[in-house]
Amino acid sequence: MSDILIEEPIFHMPSRGRQLFRRLLRNPSAALGGSVLAVLILLAAFAPLITPYDPFAINPMGRLKPPTWQHWFGTDEVGRDLFSRIMYGTRYFLLICAVTASISATIGTTLGLIAGAGSALADGIIMRLIDILLAFPYILMVLVVVAILGPSLWTGMAAVGIAGIPGYARLVRSTVLTVKREDYVVSARALGASETEILFFTVLPNVLSPLIVYLSFATPLAALLASALSFAGLGTQPPAPEWGVMLVNSRTYLFSAWWAVAAPGMALFISIFGLNILGNGLRDVLDPQS
Repeated sequence: MSDILIEEPIFHMPSRGRQLFRRLLRNPSAALGGSVLAVLILLAAFAPLITPYDPFAINPMGRLKPPTWQHWFGTDEVGRDLFSRIMYGTRYFLLICAVTASISATIGTTLGLIAGAGSALADGIIMRLIDILLAFPYILMVLVVVAILGPSLWTGMAAVGIAGIPGYARLVRSTVLTVKREDYVVSARALGASETEILFFTVLPNVLSPLIVYLSFATPLAALLASALSFAGLGTQPPAPEWGVMLVNSRTYLFSAWWAVAAPGMALFISIFGLNILGNGLRDVLDPQS
């Protein structure tokens, strides 16, 4: 009997995966948001093949040129091709999304699982640490990290990732506290399953759905915060073609050379918008209460 209970979900996984994929394709928000994400990944992967110029090449004689057939998005304040820099900027955007989400989700999920499934002492200690992080002023934490490590891309990602830990931890803890009281968890314990087996094979799979939905909403916000840090000079540093850096470098030319601001601004807007509506679609498909 135990072998059947273990093997049955594995046998049905491919069909369930195909069914979930079809539901995502039928959802307009998920389809559109997924398309935006797919385009970003393709642009990041093939940026060297589709960009006509070196994103770091300076041409003082061609500075602040409006969009033309030679420079589709125009040039910036030192003559660099904006189209090439925007294409390479997708790599920074996806890297920021991946690293900040990994830091927040990995640490936050681990703490939430321990707090929700562990002892009352562990729960109390972890949640008090989470409360301290929530009470700690965000900008002060960023300044402390920057003062220790220095302003850089990795510093900004680390600061944003640490700031996102409490949200994941509280979500996972509350979900675990709800799931572990369900009848199927009690039945698994009565059949002789260990607490570790129950946690990883019964409780955790039921936590993944709300966790994925939260991840899809928190990731674009983290990317936006990282760009804001770059804009403030606390994140990625010039001459990297990161969209926040490009915005801060071109902000003084908003009225005289609008394309230098519009190009990175629209790239950031479309990317964040795409990830947000992808989150809406994932919520509709994965959330059983939706």
